[in-house]
Amino acid sequence: MRKPQRSRIKEDSSLMSEMAIELAASTLFCLHKPLEEALRDIAQAGTKCIELTDDGRHALTEARVDMLLELKEAHGLRYSLHAPFADVNIAAPDAHLREAVLRRLEASIRWASALEAEALVFHPGASTALEHFSPGEAWRLNMESVRRLVRFAEARGVSAMVENVPEPVPFLMRSVEDFERFYDEVGLEVEMALDIAHAHLRGEVEEFLGRLGGRIGHIHVSDNHGGGDEHLRLGAGSIDWKGAMSAVEASPFEGWVVVESFEGVDESLRLLRRLLGRA
Repeated sequence: MRKPQRSRIKEDSSLMSEMAIELAASTLFCLHKPLEEALRDIAQAGTKCIELTDDGRHALTEARVDMLLELKEAHGLRYSLHAPFADVNIAAPDAHLREAVLRRLEASIRWASALEAEALVFHPGASTALEHFSPGEAWRLNMESVRRLVRFAEARGVSAMVENVPEPVPFLMRSVEDFERFYDEVGLEVEMALDIAHAHLRGEVEEFLGRLGGRIGHIHVSDNHGGGDEHLRLGAGSIDWKGAMSAVEASPFEGWVVVESFEGVDESLRLLRRLLGRA
């Protein structure tokens, strides 16, 4: 099984070459179809780098992993994997529910290993109504679960990355300050997946890149108007993509920039190529 080759925490931005940033597409654009029907769409997504979604109609099975490996071989694809996110709370206060969630995410990590995925992205936990009676408990459980998942992934050659998540859901890791606290406490080398659309909802795109750029291993991009996570094509919302991509290039970031728009993937990829001087 192939092990990740690059260092998880980048220290020297002078080592970054233009091609260290690679453009990718998420299968969110075809999640309305069963995976078997979406395979052609995936192969023709406009990039060889594909972030698969292990949820909904695309939830993975052994047979589907075999199909994806055949597609990978036939078309020279490279994969990352987004772990399940619907009905998932790794900080659930009920131990039985939390254990079920973690076991489901561990199954996703196993699929990522089988697919030789270059990253696995997962969401942090969220607080619940019980937080009122036990302040700080959700954060403690979140940290405990993140450590378990990252160690489980490391043992299987998978680079697991935790994503900044959007307002107004009561997630625990939304802001730059949340992630700085996380890195002060986690005690492990773990990268984050920066979702620029989520950061835009807080007005923190450049702050994330400026303060945590060396810890970002994966970037998600879609557009919105600043009021909610709309997953629009790039340029259809209010994000300053010229400024955002300039900040990406100025940071120590090396990795995939993954288009997560529900529509307009080709247009989004073309805009990114133009902004990065690859048109």
